[in-house]
Amino acid sequence: MIKEEHEVAIMGAPQGPGPVVSTVVNIQPETAVPDHIVWSLFNTLFFNFCCLGFVAFAYSVKSRDRKMVGDVIGAQSYASTAKCLNICALLLGLLGTIGSIVLLVLVVLPTVSYAITQAMQNHGGY
Repeated sequence: MIKEEHEVAIMGAPQGPGPVVSTVVNIQPETAVPDHIVWSLFNTLFFNFCCLGFVAFAYSVKSRDRKMVGDVIGAQSYASTAKCLNICALLLGLLGTIGSIVLLVLVVLPTVSYAITQAMQNHGGY
């Protein structure tokens, strides 16, 4: 007898169709709640007007914590607040930057240029 035939003989023939037992595991899909943490970190580092970027970062972290716990409603609430604070910080930071550049070009540079011109005329070119 061949070895494989011997094993089949010992184990017995396959039995007929019996009840098939299956297990079904339902996995809840993770809801995508954006926490805006990268945007908040960017605003904290570069456009932190009146600490709005830092406060937005704090709300983003709270949103991420709520999402990890499973509180989707709380995570959405904190994420919405972080988004509004990020928009305000970004707009105010951009307006401040653009305003500073305009002030520099229109006020400071002409004043410095005028002062240099006057100094050269008064001191004979030196």
